[in-house]
Formats: sequence, C-alpha cells, structure tokens
Amino acid sequence: MKRRAPFIRKQTIGENVLYGLVFIAIYLIPIFNSFLMAEEYVDFYNKVFLAWSIITPYLVLFLINNYILLRFLLNRGHIFWYIVVALALSTATFGIIEYLERIHFISDGHTGFGVLPHQATLADLAWYWNIVLSVFMFAANLGIKKFYESMQKDEDNARLARENVEAEMYYLKYQINPHFLMNTLNNIHALIDIDADSAKRCVIELSDMMRHVVYESTADSIPLHKDIQFLHSYIELMRIRYSQKIDLVFDYPKDIPASLTISPLVLIVFVENAFKHGVSRSRASFIHINISLEENYVVARFSNSVSPKSSDGKTGIGLENVRRRLEHLYGDKHLLLIAEDDDKYCVTLKIPVSYES
Repeated sequence: MKRRAPFIRKQTIGENVLYGLVFIAIYLIPIFNSFLMAEEYVDFYNKVFLAWSIITPYLVLFLINNYILLRFLLNRGHIFWYIVVALALSTATFGIIEYLERIHFISDGHTGFGVLPHQATLADLAWYWNIVLSVFMFAANLGIKKFYESMQKDEDNARLARENVEAEMYYLKYQINPHFLMNTLNNIHALIDIDADSAKRCVIELSDMMRHVVYESTADSIPLHKDIQFLHSYIELMRIRYSQKIDLVFDYPKDIPASLTISPLVLIVFVENAFKHGVSRSRASFIHINISLEENYVVARFSNSVSPKSSDGKTGIGLENVRRRLEHLYGDKHLLLIAEDDDKYCVTLKIPVSYES
C-alpha cells in the first residue's frame, strides 16, 4: 500500500517563499551595489564573494534555527533549552569565524580569504555584534513563523466551523426525515380501519413522497416546483384522512421556472405543524397555505386554527430544527414571523431563492 505524500499547507509554502526571497535579495545586494557605485566591473573576489562569506553563516544559522531548533525544541515546549542552544550555537559560530580570521588574516588581501575591513558590501562587524544580529534574526524568524501559524490556525478554525455547520445541517435535515415518516405512518394507521382503499392510496402517495425525501432532498437545493409538488402530495394525503372536517386551502404559483431552487425540507415542517396543531375534532378547523414569489424571494404564509389540545406552547422538534437550519442557511437574509392567539396560529416565512442553469 502506497503511503500518501505529506500535505503541504499553503501557509508553509508562503512562509518558505518569503524566506527564500529575503535571502536572495540579501545575496544580490553586493552585485547591485557595484552597479549603483558605477564601477567598471563587478569585483566578485574582493567584494561579492567576501560579502557572501559574511552572509552565509547567517543563512546556515537561520536554516538550523528554522528547521531544527524551532521544530524540535520550541514547538515542543522546551523554551529554556531553545534559548540556551540558540545562543550557544550563535556564539560558537561567530567565535570560530573570528578565531579563523585572526589566524588566516592577510593584510594585503591577495592571498587567503580573510575579510578586509570596509571592503565588503555589508559592514565587517565585531564577533559580538554578529551574535546580537543573529539573535534579532532568530527573533524575526520566530515572529514570522508564529504569524503564519496563526494564519493557519485561523483557517483551520474557519474550516472546522464550516464542517461543524455542515454536519449539523445534515443532522438537522435527516432528523426531520424520521419525524415526517412517523407522522405520515400514524396517518395511514388511522385510515386503515376507516377507509382501506384510501389507506392504500396513501401508501402510494407515501412511497412517492419518501422517494423525494430519500433521493432528492439529499442535495443542497432542489427545484421549487418539486418541493411544492411534495407539499401538494402531503396535503392531499391529509385531505384523504380528514375528509371534509377542515377548511383546507393550498394556493401556489402554477408557472414556476424549473431553474428556481430552494433548500429542501424547509416548508414541509410548517405544513406538518399546521396539521398537528390546527385540526380539532370538537370544532371547526381551517388550514390555509399560500406560497408566492416576490422578486428573488419565496414567501410562504401558513395560518391554521388552534386545537385546544395543542395550546400548551410546545412547537415540536421539527419546528425547532427548521429554525436552526434557517439560521445556518440564510442568516439575516430570511424572515420568520410567528403570531399566535387563542384561535389562530400564523407563520410567515420569507427566504431567498436561487437560479440554477
């Protein structure tokens, strides 16, 4: 089995590109300096190479600090040992360089490879100033790394938040499915003893509706006309169960563009809620549902009578879930108004629609 190559994050790439550009620019300074000074030719041996000999120890120290010390000491919480090792490494490096230069220093500059004072583009600093400068380099390296790590952490947190929202969305949506199925099966069960033929028709209707729930509602959005057809099937199923006991009205546009889409399983919750709390066996009941298009919004209005047995203020799991789904899906772009008194319960829902080609 092949091992997957380690994933390189874009922040890591950006950080390394930044380091590379900085050191490339530093190494090019001696060459550009010759052009700026209008010299006849670039003196690589006495100026450029000498300047590079000063820069290179910093590059080596940077690489050791960035890829070894920060990774294996500081990132593992060994702050004290990181400081000790970093200072010791910097002191040893520039101490050894100072010692070697004292031994091999040749004043005329024609033999050996010593650094002549003021001949390199970068100043020939004393060894202790090189240590101080290396400490500043380590600090800058640490600051840049922490900055990119912070960016990566923010991106990870944002991605995790999106994944959590998506997971919760799927949970809420599929929690509605068994809730809807339970209600519908209860309706069919009630019809079996009353009207077997109607119960059979309800099973067929339920089969079509569950096909919609299982297959079509798994998408992030569905055509509005299919969602309305789903509502129509459910309402007809309820009409069979309750016969003429309720004043049932369902108005909706007949010429809905096929490209118009909404999120699935949002409207059905309010329809279920209307039947659950709006039908009374002891007095006249009504359920009026109106769906209209207003610019780039779907406006659904649900009004129903209030059954005495449902006047305890409980809205049910479906309505609570759809509230949370609406917040996740639309934020402040949707409008949900609920008005209730002793005899009437009204819901107005306004949600944006989208067009798919």
